[in-house]
Amino acid sequence: MFIGAIGCEPLQLRRVHLERSRTLDVYRRNGGYEALKKVLDGMSPDAVINEVKKSALRGRGGAGFPTGMKWSFVPKLKEGQEGQPPRYVVCNADESEPGTFKDRYLMERDPHMLIEGMLIAAYALSAKVNYIYTRGEYRYLINIMDEALDEARKAGLLGENLHAHRRGRVHLRRRNGAP
Repeated sequence: MFIGAIGCEPLQLRRVHLERSRTLDVYRRNGGYEALKKVLDGMSPDAVINEVKKSALRGRGGAGFPTGMKWSFVPKLKEGQEGQPPRYVVCNADESEPGTFKDRYLMERDPHMLIEGMLIAAYALSAKVNYIYTRGEYRYLINIMDEALDEARKAGLLGENLHAHRRGRVHLRRRNGAP
């Protein structure tokens, strides 16, 4: 898991068995948001991308493409240049692959890990706005994610000026149902 790449325990599902695992309190008591703090307290975006490459993190879709490689393909922004296109990080949690429940499981049991990972990706890729895209049938997951996003906002982990990096806006979008 990516968070292991920034110096925390590398077990992706290490919190899901804990009581109230989806809450900010439990997430923070178990090392949550420490990777984001480390990134924002002194790592350059290139250094973050290199850590992800070294971690060998791969996408959770069928291709398992190396995440660090994918991030390194994004063109660098030119300092002070006007008219550069906006950048977005999109988490595709639609789970349209037959028989899968990987996204659902993480959103249900460890939503702050998803949020923290998105904020780290946004920093590394200079994205200012981030989206979690999921299917409309997952109403209960949307409620869980909304609660986690609200907790993170109230704790100052999300917002326009997250650690002066302006990468902290995360929006939840849902599609209107399976075709």
